[in-house]
Amino acid sequence: MWPTMQSSRRLARVVRKGGGGKPKLVVRYVRAVEKDVANKLQEQRRKMEMSRAKVILLLLVVLSLMLSACGATEEPETVVEEPETTVEEPQVTQEGYVIGLAVHENPAESSFWGVVETGAKDAAAAMGVELKSGGSLDPAEQAQLIETYVADGVDGIIVSLSNPDAMKDAVLKATNAGIPVITINSGVDVYKELGAITHVGQTEFVAGQGAGEQFSAAGATKVLCVLHEEGNIGIEERCDGLTDTFTGEVVRFNVATTGVRDIPGTLASIQDKLIADPDIDGILALNPNIADAALQAIEAVGGSQKLATFDLSPDVLEAIEEGKIMFAVDQQQYLQGYLPVVFLYLYNANLNTVGGGLPVLTGPGIVDASNAAAVKDLAAAGTR
Repeated sequence: MWPTMQSSRRLARVVRKGGGGKPKLVVRYVRAVEKDVANKLQEQRRKMEMSRAKVILLLLVVLSLMLSACGATEEPETVVEEPETTVEEPQVTQEGYVIGLAVHENPAESSFWGVVETGAKDAAAAMGVELKSGGSLDPAEQAQLIETYVADGVDGIIVSLSNPDAMKDAVLKATNAGIPVITINSGVDVYKELGAITHVGQTEFVAGQGAGEQFSAAGATKVLCVLHEEGNIGIEERCDGLTDTFTGEVVRFNVATTGVRDIPGTLASIQDKLIADPDIDGILALNPNIADAALQAIEAVGGSQKLATFDLSPDVLEAIEEGKIMFAVDQQQYLQGYLPVVFLYLYNANLNTVGGGLPVLTGPGIVDASNAAAVKDLAAAGTR
């Protein structure tokens, strides 16, 4: 065992005190021992420091490896945001169905039938089907349109029956060919015998009764019912209903020779009638364009007749707000276009039927000064 520094120094003190034979030699020995011990201690410190450095280095390496491992398993995900794209799709899967609309006036030339066509187009887009549409005041042309649809093999036909006798053969040709038919607007009394699966519209007689009650409540005594089409059973039933409930006198006035095709001519006829019969204190128009003509006729003669009409238009609603028209009987013709397309789609896709043997009613409703403002914007948009 190596002597310590303390033991070497004690030995030196002893030698100096004892005065041995060779004191100088002993001193040199002690110094040599001390030097050797110092060297050994310095070597031990150096080794310990090197060991400590190795341990620290090893710890640093381990820590570095651990951090690298964590980074490999917890790399932040790169999120790529794709731009949003809006794709309008039909509410139901496209089945390739084709539906034909044939009405008794050209929708492109009629404020009323234009709204019906808009409803049908909107439903066709929603259901993912193709719509063919057209119409004519000439029953023969309307019947020919139906026969064209039959020849094309459409999956359903929507038809108005203002003149059932003229349309009967064409409609039967469609139903006998297995094409589902839905009648709209006119024809509520004959749709079943022609094989149609349902009718969408209003009961015209009932609507006329409602108008009669309104005129009676307003205090009118003699009302002019203006018939603008020849042979249209629907408008005839409106006048019948008016006559049924109105407490005064109803005068039927036929302007079919001019009708909606010649509004200035119709205006002149109504004006002449008011001049000829000053007792007339009420007018019921059966079409919004005819209502416009009647309003101008009243103003031209300086009259104060109470005016009402069937069906809506932006001009009619504005006149109601201004107090120039009492009310309009609203049959919601947008629904008469929209609903049949949906019904025919469901019939083809799922054999669904509606109505339970009864017509699907869209009216009548009354639009007057109390609710005209709420409907006005919708009418301007073409849906009322």
